Amino acid sequence: MGCAPSIHVSQSGVIYCRDSDESNSPHQTTTISQGAATLHGLFIKTDAADSIPSVLAYQSRQQPPPSAGPRRKERREPGASARGRAPRCCGVEAETQTSTASAKQASTTEVQIGPMRLTQDPIQVLLIFAKEDNQSDGFWWACDRAGYRCNIARTPESALECFLDKHQEIIVIDHRNSRYFDAEDICRSIRATKPSEHTIILAVVPRTSADQEETSVLPLLNAGFNRQFMENSSITACYNELVQIEHGEVRSQFKLRACNAVFAALDHCQEAVEITSEDHVIQYVNPAFERMMGYHKGELIGKELTELPKSDKNCVDILDTINTFIKKGKLYKSHRDEKYTGDNFQSESHSFKCKNRRKDSADVKSITSQSSDAPSLQARRYSSTARIHSMTIEAPITKVINIINAAQENSPITVAEALDRVLEILRTTELYSPQLGTKDEDPHTSDLVGGLMTGGLRRLSGNEYVFSKNMNLSHSHPSVPNTINDVPPCIAQLLDNEESWDFNIFELEAVTNKRPLVYLGLKVFARFGVSEFLNCSEATLRAWLQVIEANYHSSNSYHNSTHAADVLHATAFFLGKDRVKGSLDHLDEVAALIAATIHDVDHPGRTNSFLCNAGSELAVLYNDMAVLESHHAALAFQLTTKDSKCNIFKNIDRNHYRTLRQAVIDMVLATEMTKHFEHVNKFVNSINKPMASEETSSHSEGSDCECTANIKNFPDNQTLIKRMMIKCADVANPCRPLELCIEWAGRISEEYFAQTDEEKRQGLPVVMPVFDRNTCSIPKSQISFIDYFITDMFDAWDAFAHLPVLMQHLANNYKHWKTLDELKCKSLRLPSENNN
Repeated sequence: MGCAPSIHVSQSGVIYCRDSDESNSPHQTTTISQGAATLHGLFIKTDAADSIPSVLAYQSRQQPPPSAGPRRKERREPGASARGRAPRCCGVEAETQTSTASAKQASTTEVQIGPMRLTQDPIQVLLIFAKEDNQSDGFWWACDRAGYRCNIARTPESALECFLDKHQEIIVIDHRNSRYFDAEDICRSIRATKPSEHTIILAVVPRTSADQEETSVLPLLNAGFNRQFMENSSITACYNELVQIEHGEVRSQFKLRACNAVFAALDHCQEAVEITSEDHVIQYVNPAFERMMGYHKGELIGKELTELPKSDKNCVDILDTINTFIKKGKLYKSHRDEKYTGDNFQSESHSFKCKNRRKDSADVKSITSQSSDAPSLQARRYSSTARIHSMTIEAPITKVINIINAAQENSPITVAEALDRVLEILRTTELYSPQLGTKDEDPHTSDLVGGLMTGGLRRLSGNEYVFSKNMNLSHSHPSVPNTINDVPPCIAQLLDNEESWDFNIFELEAVTNKRPLVYLGLKVFARFGVSEFLNCSEATLRAWLQVIEANYHSSNSYHNSTHAADVLHATAFFLGKDRVKGSLDHLDEVAALIAATIHDVDHPGRTNSFLCNAGSELAVLYNDMAVLESHHAALAFQLTTKDSKCNIFKNIDRNHYRTLRQAVIDMVLATEMTKHFEHVNKFVNSINKPMASEETSSHSEGSDCECTANIKNFPDNQTLIKRMMIKCADVANPCRPLELCIEWAGRISEEYFAQTDEEKRQGLPVVMPVFDRNTCSIPKSQISFIDYFITDMFDAWDAFAHLPVLMQHLANNYKHWKTLDELKCKSLRLPSENNN
């Protein structure tokens, strides 16, 4: 620090601490907390000066008799030249004088108090003598020799005014004669002011003769004096007295002032602070600590924290609550935010840490300090740690971990242990994927996770699998398509109902000879003005739809163009919802429809895990990461741009194309299940929760418009909505009417059965063993899929888009599968339904 630290309050009410000699350096300012008190120069500013009776206020006086002037000019220290006078303190020559010689010699002093290094300004002394004599001269020259700044006051009024202006550390009052003023009254007047709290006041008393009994000092102490000085005009005697006061009481008071400033800051700090003795007895707690623990200061001081009685005030059940929610994989938020809020703990100080407060908890600094006996290694580690903590590119997760580490320092054992578990979870790589235990878990769920959410890589004992040649890509153009006006009546009649959620995609598949994508695509794209936005003709759009549909494998039981048409239909349905429509731009709508159309093009009917285990060309090309999703997006753009006849992007400008392309790719990649929980949780935290908060705080009719307008202002939020939309559209089968849901369940199961069969034939690891056509229970697999992937995601999407029809279908379908499971039926329908 520069000089003694000061704590200030800005206009906004933020307390900050800075060195007074560095007040012009913004980077030296450190925000501490919010508060309302004003602390400056280590003194609490008050209105005490204004409360002093007006009769004591400083007033101008007449000049002293002419004889006083020459006497002051002739005053000399033995062996010294004549001393000059500076302008007087408070501006009146007759009543105050200031030593300029002392000011020239004055120097600052460094004082160490704990970890604080303070710089003490030169000592200031105020001499209150009604007239000059040898005693006042002795103190004057003593101040000059010691390098103190000295002021002389002649009257009580000027003395008080000078003190309130200068805040001298030492005051010497002439108590030898009450003829001119009452020394004790002056002392009491000074003590009535707040700055005098840290001032040492010395009374100069007359020397007693040998036969006189020395008087008691109690009257002086009661009046506010700190000590007395027996009359002695020797400069050395006066010098010794002042130096002893400086190194004794003044320096102690200076340290005390610094401590008071620290405690004032701690009281206004929002971080919980506790100070204990070596025996762990609580000596101080700040208001934040009281709020955290639920106890008042009087109940804590003098007691050990571990011995405090358990009560509902200090959230003793917090560990059990946190553990319960962690086990469920839910996000825990205390219903008592005012008692315990993780954001309120950010202190990195170990000064007030109680020894062995927490068992089985590790601290980076303590581990570093104990891990090596080599000083040089320790120095290097300390330097590296310091650089890490000062990094300006610190990741958000690092900041979170640092906050939690700091919170542990002043937390009860139960909270600290719970935070240890939180840190263990945060340090894993999969923050959004629920962790399945190894025992008593549903094998259907485990297999679904293994097959859909991981790369499925397992060490192979044989040669790499070469993908069969029948998986080669089909790029040939089909025959010239019909126009939308040439659609047969039976198809046109079906498409009249395409805006309904209950639209039967399988009927369209049947009447179009397994080519529903072209017909549905033309209808949906026309409704959303895609051709107009892309500035392309209907013929180009028809050619593009035909090329895309031709590259879906009709031989796949599930991942074929019917599935693509179904996802396109769901996406269009979602885009028609008011809140979705209000949150997205026209470009977003066009990108979503294109992404839905191409999202599974050229799907081989096998999972990413299968391709990685087989060492397929695609897996090698995309480094085993999002293999199929990357292929779908890349191939779609290749097919589109390689032929002008089907290039729907050829007429839009470059900037629009880049933005559109990026949006399409992002949505297609979002269908990859590895990041399923990441997308869902980001949507909940960034969309659902803020929107729910806005709706709670605003009951006006325009609140919904304000919510969607706010979303439009943040492109990242629009991206989250588009990802969530296509994800829900991609796996919306359990939310379709029961007959459609059953058909889709049978189709996806058949595709998984075929994969298991091929894995066994090729000697590959079986990614989803439960999907064995001889033993699999489709109802169980559907229940697991809904429980693990569908319910939470559609709850979040429904909270945003308002989809009561879908949620009712989901509930009915889930009940259907549960009934089949209870009856131990492996079929898709109830026996009564099969008979019908």
